[in-house]
Amino acid sequence: MAITFPDKTPIIEYTHTLRSRYGETDKMGYVYYGRYLEYFEVARTEMIRSYGLSYKELEDEGIMLPVIHSELEYKMPVYYDVEMQIKVMVFETPGVRLQTFYQVYTKEEKTPHVFGEVTLCFMDSETRRPCRAPKEFLDRIEQNS
Repeated sequence: MAITFPDKTPIIEYTHTLRSRYGETDKMGYVYYGRYLEYFEVARTEMIRSYGLSYKELEDEGIMLPVIHSELEYKMPVYYDVEMQIKVMVFETPGVRLQTFYQVYTKEEKTPHVFGEVTLCFMDSETRRPCRAPKEFLDRIEQNS
């Protein structure tokens, strides 16, 4: 089953560059499939930081962002010591959920190696109940869109 990206322009598009490391590869020399979710987290964290916020600041304000859904679609492997561009896209203004989409590119290939989708839920750290995205977070997205 293929991941379906919304058919519209993203309200957020951010690209983060990482290089695959030896310890992230399997015996075939491919980046181990489970590492892509870690790469997505790094890119998503830096995307939020690019808006002048950090996960730590959100947590300090009592907001957590647990993952509630993830999907990956592998098209071709990424090898050891290859620079990757991890593109994060958000198509809808976050409410209670933050739905993020990903594409992993390398300079060696014209088409993405991996597609992904990760949905997170804004959660009050005291009550452990879902809550709306913080106003400051939404304001920063709107200012930079």
